[in-house]
Amino acid sequence: MRDVLEATLRAEESGAPAALVTVIATEGSTPQKAGAKMLVYPDGRIVGTIGGGCVEAEMTWRARQAIEARKPQVASYDLTPDQAGEDGLVCGGRMQVFIEPIEGTPTLCLFGAGHVAQPLARMAKAAGFRVQVADDRVKFANRERFPEVDLLLVEDFAEAARQMTLGPNSYAVVVTRGHKGDAEALRAVVGKGLRFVGLLGSRPKLVHLVSGLEESGVPLDELAEIHCPLGIEIGAVSPEEIAVSVLAQMIAVRRGVPPSAVGPMKMELPGRLKAGR
Repeated sequence: MRDVLEATLRAEESGAPAALVTVIATEGSTPQKAGAKMLVYPDGRIVGTIGGGCVEAEMTWRARQAIEARKPQVASYDLTPDQAGEDGLVCGGRMQVFIEPIEGTPTLCLFGAGHVAQPLARMAKAAGFRVQVADDRVKFANRERFPEVDLLLVEDFAEAARQMTLGPNSYAVVVTRGHKGDAEALRAVVGKGLRFVGLLGSRPKLVHLVSGLEESGVPLDELAEIHCPLGIEIGAVSPEEIAVSVLAQMIAVRRGVPPSAVGPMKMELPGRLKAGR
């Protein structure tokens, strides 16, 4: 049990995806009683046990589904000859199991410390995100403007990316002051398996950046990960309103809200790039 709890804590702290499987009720003869736990990783590795055999194999499969769907579920398993199979356990009882995806605290990596980044950092922190901010201008990236963030870097964006938390539970938002900084930041984060990559910019800016990045060798399927235009359409005008729309989009992604429920949120690749020309 201690190994399972320690592994769960490590997953929460690192943001590594996993699912905690807990036996919550049993009837009759079962290999484990209520309270037994195991932690399941996306590749099928487990820590702990809920009894082995087919029940464990089934719940491991269901846990991997829950990790992908990012939604908890309750499952039941009958330990009878019909359900157990050749390598299963025939105990005659019944187990009910709760499967809970573990994601840990999400991290917002902000590239750019300008007028939108300031309220976005503050709001994201209040919404439960770990916040990291980078800019190559100390005039903007300083504790007076960002007192609440977890990491503040005055670096070029490529170097800042190497110091930031870029993982499966990270959200990168690119809001630099120009095309050069945007391209540098995007090159550092696309294709890294992040939960979300967003770019604040106009359509002409998007076309220019995507074309340049593709020509420099960034695969087109990785560029398609970019959310742009950034934010949910609410008619935002001020930096604070724009920050609200961006944070709302991030929360929708975090909570698994279908894009169709909040409007289109990913960029549409230009026709020339779609064709691979």
